[in-house]
Amino acid sequence: MPTARTWREYPQRYRYEAGVCKKCGKWFFPPRLVCNKCGHREFETKAMKRTGTILTHTVIHVPPKPFADQAPFAVAVVEMDDGPRITTQVADYQDGQLKIGQAVKLEFRRSFADGNAGPINYGYKAVPI
Repeated sequence: MPTARTWREYPQRYRYEAGVCKKCGKWFFPPRLVCNKCGHREFETKAMKRTGTILTHTVIHVPPKPFADQAPFAVAVVEMDDGPRITTQVADYQDGQLKIGQAVKLEFRRSFADGNAGPINYGYKAVPI
């Protein structure tokens, strides 16, 4: 059974919904309660574009237990075309292929399984384009 946190993350995880500050227009993903740029507390919900650019990346060789079957895997900080920066796993890449400034798109993928008999969690991963 999915946890309460999983249910709360559905809008972000499945629809790529971000919060946009109604005062200054800064994008937040996931949405925040207070804008760290202007302090405003009112946000509009908008769907993000699913494309962006790699700002930095690394390869995880010794991951946390839920991700052990995926090692090694890449993680990147991606600046989305709308503006928010996200940290995400990278899929479908070859060794040495990832570069700073490379274009990526977000795709819906399997994230991890909660143990051998637990639920399989899904979310977004970046894929080079």
